[in-house]
Amino acid sequence: MAPTPLVSSELAPGAALKLETFQPTGAFKVRGALAAVAALPDGVPAVTASAGNHGLGMGYAAARSGADVTVVVSTRASRAKVERIAAYPVRLVQHGTTYDEAEAHATALSARSSGHYVSAYNDPAVIAGQGTLGRELDRQADGPLTVVAPVGGGGLLAGLSLWARERGDVRLVGVESAVSRGVSASVAAGRVVEVEVGETFADGLPGNLEPGCVTPGVIGPDAALTAVTDDQIRTALRWLFREHGLVAEGAGAAGVAAVLAGKVEVTGRLVVLVSGRNITAETFADALRAG
Repeated sequence: MAPTPLVSSELAPGAALKLETFQPTGAFKVRGALAAVAALPDGVPAVTASAGNHGLGMGYAAARSGADVTVVVSTRASRAKVERIAAYPVRLVQHGTTYDEAEAHATALSARSSGHYVSAYNDPAVIAGQGTLGRELDRQADGPLTVVAPVGGGGLLAGLSLWARERGDVRLVGVESAVSRGVSASVAAGRVVEVEVGETFADGLPGNLEPGCVTPGVIGPDAALTAVTDDQIRTALRWLFREHGLVAEGAGAAGVAAVLAGKVEVTGRLVVLVSGRNITAETFADALRAG
């Protein structure tokens, strides 16, 4: 796939936005999905759970490779994402009302079908695939850099962490939803811990980590972790639309929200990932009207 654009922005002096909204599925998750499907043994089906964008990536990978893929989403998953997943050659299953319930069902399905469970975040191939974003930045941005990325299960930040340690002049800032801070809690505890998960319209961010998840350990203490509220994310959606003419979903705008809220300390050049655009017209219009 062609590298996604890096565009200059008035968000901060010398800042740039890395537009993963230009991915064929509208979100960065396709990177990890393509890597995971490519790593499947011949003839082994894949089962995955998704809040939406990972499922889209797996659908795209299935369409390109012919792999047998089942995607489990909750009954409350974004309608915009579910409708697009259904257009791909995958089995689409809706189960439970939360991501955690969909994930538990997907792991059970995988065990029953002798399939390979592809975690949206806790999978070595997925993590490696997300890290290709950093390789693109090697060619697009001289350092030192501060790179700001959204954090749900931590797969993206884990992939970027591996890249940043190799590069040596990158400071990472991960941005969670204020109502779902499983990664930061687990990093602080040195083990996976369960947290209370609240409601947020940034549907790509909430959820607990599966037992044994490797992402907190890969991220470790090197990355700064912060959080934003729904109101701050809506402000970021409006800013991206007004200043750049960009449509972003809630999770996709989390990094911009953190910068606008003064929660990011910058060393060198600032690069903020706009990670996805898959949002219903109604939800986006409501966010614009809220300001």
